[in-house]
Amino acid sequence: QVQLVESGGGLVQSGGSLRLSCTASRSIFSIYAMGWYRQAPGKQRELVATISNSGSTNYADSVKGRFTISRDNAKNTVSLQMNSLKPEDTAVYYCGARLLSITGFANWGQGTQVTVSS
Repeated sequence: QVQLVESGGGLVQSGGSLRLSCTASRSIFSIYAMGWYRQAPGKQRELVATISNSGSTNYADSVKGRFTISRDNAKNTVSLQMNSLKPEDTAVYYCGARLLSITGFANWGQGTQVTVSS
């Protein structure tokens, strides 16, 4: 198991940038993949971006070219750089861990609110 704590959310104007960070309670070196998901009011949680332990990344079509996910195994952190933010990016953003290739994403953090004003 691993505990995750997100930080970096806030209020930003449309077109602005934010950087989210996720700090793990232990080494993430062996964790199969880390990811960011988000949930807007009245909507289901959706994938934003994932990064595997080999560095392979995957993005939702809605954020491609605007968001960048990265991981720092030495610091046990995963970050999400969000540029050109839009009002539709407003949501609670959650960090999750996929411990093994045969398991799904779990071990969610408490989430951090991102609000983009128009």
